[in-house]
Amino acid sequence: MSGTDIDWPSWTKELSADLRNLRANAPEVMKSFGAIAQAALAPKALDTKTKELMALGIGVAVRCDDCIAFHVKAAIDAGASREEIVETLGMAIYMGAGPSAMYASHAMDAYLQFSAAKSA
Repeated sequence: MSGTDIDWPSWTKELSADLRNLRANAPEVMKSFGAIAQAALAPKALDTKTKELMALGIGVAVRCDDCIAFHVKAAIDAGASREEIVETLGMAIYMGAGPSAMYASHAMDAYLQFSAAKSA
């Protein structure tokens, strides 16, 4: 499946179910991972939106569609605009070259789907 074949909002719900299963089977590990996420995302010198945009850029650069799904949604929920998403994708392409350009197209598709679902 390519990034443009994904129904990002539905896929994110499926991924969340998979993660609940993982939490049930590896509770200590997942509790610790959740604590790291909460600490990393806490607004301090950088706000949560900026941190979600950073996570999105890293997700694109490391070619993680699952990361793209969660962090596009989280960035939108934190108030990220289309322009901020696009600039983040530009930085990811700059840092990750051609493969990141391909995954940036996945993130743009996810943005369009999540933003359409949010405004519906």
